[in-house]
Amino acid sequence: MNWQEKAQRELTGLKLSFKKPMADLTTFKIGGPIDLLVEPNNTEELERILIFCLDNNLPRLIIGSGSNLLVRDGGIRGIGIKLAGEFERWEMKANLISAGTAVSLSKLAKEAAEQGLSGLEFACGIPGTVGGGVYMNAGAYNGEIANVVGRVQAVQGKRGVCWFDKKDLKFGYRFSRFQQETDLVITRVEFTLEQAPVELTSSKVNELTCLRQSKQPLEAPSAGSVFRRPEGYYVGPLIEAAGLKGFKIGGAQVSLKHAGFIVNSGGATARDVLSLITHIQKVIKAKNGVDLVPEIRVVGEE
Repeated sequence: MNWQEKAQRELTGLKLSFKKPMADLTTFKIGGPIDLLVEPNNTEELERILIFCLDNNLPRLIIGSGSNLLVRDGGIRGIGIKLAGEFERWEMKANLISAGTAVSLSKLAKEAAEQGLSGLEFACGIPGTVGGGVYMNAGAYNGEIANVVGRVQAVQGKRGVCWFDKKDLKFGYRFSRFQQETDLVITRVEFTLEQAPVELTSSKVNELTCLRQSKQPLEAPSAGSVFRRPEGYYVGPLIEAAGLKGFKIGGAQVSLKHAGFIVNSGGATARDVLSLITHIQKVIKAKNGVDLVPEIRVVGEE
């Protein structure tokens, strides 16, 4: 009996999708199939899946909104886990918000602003999930997740649920402890915000939303900013000054609206995107002596 047959038998009652195209699960609209996608609705179901992966020595990938993910064309071996149900819910008490890991970060930021809670406004344009935001310590417009997180709940294989206080999360630039301790799966996040007049919080969200819409290529599939910001530079102007704005390899193109983005202009493959990333890195290194480090996460097989 192969592991797929064992999954059908041992993971009964869970939503299972075999050979699910990852192009359907990423904002880049790129990527081959994953062997099996499972969608647990609560921590008990999540623990069942994690234990199954451990018992069968299977790799697994947590998939949020797929907004920072490039999946190679050969797809992904093993099990993908897309959290649903209770992980998509959140609640508010005074200035505290408890949100499931699969909650949309941008929607949560906007809802908080509408309730007169300040601190998350910077995230109103971040397309990822709450869990993804913590994993990457997502940031924008001089704000970052580390500034507003109180504590984080996670599940660790056969050890069950655990909580981490802010001081234990090892936050850094686009970094948290969860990038090192890959056996931990973020399940819930508690935010501590500040009370503020609704007209001020809503105005800030509207301002940042307009700014994002005017500068970013939201009309085309992408994975957001491609590179981390190098010290002393801004990536977009570097790439534009190098004459690469609009440059294409296959269906992958440096955005004409913001050179810090690569967009899928139609039919792009992961190979196209990776080739374009490599080309940009070589040009910028030659012209400016700057090493550009990708911010997007690349997974899967060629």
